[in-house]
Amino acid sequence: MLKNLFAWFDSYSINASDNSSEEIVLIRVVPFILLHVACIGVFFVGFSQFALMVSIILYLLRMFAITGFYHRYFSHKAFKTSRFVQFVFAFLAASAAQRGPLWWASHHRHHHAHSDKPDDSHSPLQNGFIWSHVSWFLTNKNFMPKSERIRDLLVYPELKFLDRFDLIAPLFLAFVLYFFGAFLKIYAPELGTNGFQLLVWGFVISTVVLYHMTFTVNSLAHVWGKRRFITNDNSRNNSIIAILTLGEGWHNNHHHFPSSARQGFYWWEIDLTYYGLKILSGFGLIWDLRKVPSEVLSVKRVTR
Repeated sequence: MLKNLFAWFDSYSINASDNSSEEIVLIRVVPFILLHVACIGVFFVGFSQFALMVSIILYLLRMFAITGFYHRYFSHKAFKTSRFVQFVFAFLAASAAQRGPLWWASHHRHHHAHSDKPDDSHSPLQNGFIWSHVSWFLTNKNFMPKSERIRDLLVYPELKFLDRFDLIAPLFLAFVLYFFGAFLKIYAPELGTNGFQLLVWGFVISTVVLYHMTFTVNSLAHVWGKRRFITNDNSRNNSIIAILTLGEGWHNNHHHFPSSARQGFYWWEIDLTYYGLKILSGFGLIWDLRKVPSEVLSVKRVTR
């Protein structure tokens, strides 16, 4: 119990030998549950347009950091960037409390290697909706990063530090929001906000919504939607999930050609993450965005 409690603060404190059971470790579930319970705080801190705006902005920024960097960059190397920009967006994505960049990328690469097969950690076809949505990442088996899949990322000590102490980023964001709200209460009272209100709306509500929108790609985008390409799994394209996750819902496209920086292969497939990456590319912060080869678009089509 003490070992699992300490893992809240040092996620590498769990030995590899402990990393085999699919049992859900209840003591590790506590922060996840408490964050959901904290949503009740909206009834005590009240509402302001400013707090709602902060909540939406932080949802969009952190969703972009997850989809653009945790997913398309760290997991699939869909573009190139500098070491500094790499760390900045890794920290921003880690503030969403979805673990560190090495853990995220290693498990996602594992998912692609075994998609919808028995070894897939979060396939809804294998274990059902609840498991793929909120249970798989709470087990011993999936607690540690799969180091053998991310040897290219292990050369960065700053990423290893962020991954090991992944609580730092969300705590930092929570403290910044509280003190920013307390500052505004004194110096900009016309905004009608305060420390606890920004903490609840800007961090708690935004993070919980971000959780479940991200998780839908695992739990729903393999069962709900249309298939354009024949792939070795049951991945689907879903426009609703694509809107909510800034483009990740074009999941059958993605599994057909995972290394593309663009998952909405056609102009009518809205992919806000890709548009954001193009803006960063225009400023020279990232480069060499991988495109979808024209021949990829025409092969392995589902026939109707």
